[in-house]
Amino acid sequence: MTDEQREKVAEIIKSTRVAMLTQTDATGRLVSRPMATQDVDFDGTVWFIAERSTEKVRDLQASPQVNLAYAGNGSWVSLSGTARVVDDRAKLEELWSTFTDAWMEGGPDNPENILIEVTGESAEYWDAPGGSKVVQLANLVKATVTGKRVEGDNETVDL
Repeated sequence: MTDEQREKVAEIIKSTRVAMLTQTDATGRLVSRPMATQDVDFDGTVWFIAERSTEKVRDLQASPQVNLAYAGNGSWVSLSGTARVVDDRAKLEELWSTFTDAWMEGGPDNPENILIEVTGESAEYWDAPGGSKVVQLANLVKATVTGKRVEGDNETVDL
């Protein structure tokens, strides 16, 4: 993986912030849940805050393979990796924000609040030129008229 590819993945994650966390539940069924990314300085690891006694956390402990899907304005990332539950008060305090206060009770001192660390193994991204829906529509019309494919980047990156 090149630095440019890693930076592209980081850029899309940073601009999107909310991922759909897909995991296997206790019955083997795939389930997806929205999760707010806490540390946007992507280095191959993604951090989330969750409540300890949730089904999501129990399922992660039993089956840690996950996929994170980020969908932004003309950009998408699918990140596959391994999740683990982390009980680190200092890291929790570092990542806690007013946004987190809106969703989680008791602040970082609440023993019910824990971290989920996802270590990425591979990522695939798509990046459409322009970004806005108007530009994307114009590119789609152009491709239809000229018979050429819509331009954009699609790369698979080993992390």
